[in-house]
Parts: sequence; structure tokens; C-alpha cells
Amino acid sequence: MLNRGRAARSNSARRKTTKQPQSAGDAVLDLARDLGITATLRHYDVITSWKSIVGQQVAKVSEATRIEHGILYVRVSTAPWRSELTLRRIEIRDRINHALGQKIINDIRFR
Repeated sequence: MLNRGRAARSNSARRKTTKQPQSAGDAVLDLARDLGITATLRHYDVITSWKSIVGQQVAKVSEATRIEHGILYVRVSTAPWRSELTLRRIEIRDRINHALGQKIINDIRFR
């Protein structure tokens, strides 16, 4: 009988410390944090969101390629577009950071 009481206490104690179910999205974010790849995923979000952030017209002539040390590198098809985008780089940088809800990009280099 003593053993039953101890087992019952163990089970109830385990139930109290059990985590609540979490959404799949939260589980993925926790896993990314545990693996240390959160920054890499944020960089991926910038690259994949390029078209929606800058618009279709700009996206037709440019492609975000990589991020290194807070600098976004963008390939541009023509020199006139490269000049135009260079003049608008602060605006584009701010739009990217605003769209993602945090400061990820410090500067943009158009090539």
C-alpha cells in the first residue's frame, strides 16, 4: 500500500511539470534557437521576401543573393537600375527591417 501512494505521488508530480502542448511553429522556433540557426533563418526570410518587399518591378531587375555581417548583397541586371537602387538603399533597408520586425540589415550593396 505504501508503494501505491508513492507511485500515485510520482505520477501526479510528473503531470504538474509536464509542458503544455505548443504549436508546430513555436516548436520549430525553439528548435532553431537550440540549434543556433535563428540568424540563418532570418537571413533566409530576407532573401525569400525580397520580391514582396521591393515590389514586382524592382524584383524583375534584381535578386537578393546573400547576407554577410548585416550587409545584404543584391545582383542588379543593369547599371541604371543599380544607380537607382543605390540611391534608395536606405529606404529599402528600412522596409526590409520593418517587414521582418527587427533590425537584420545594416546596409545593402548592389552589384
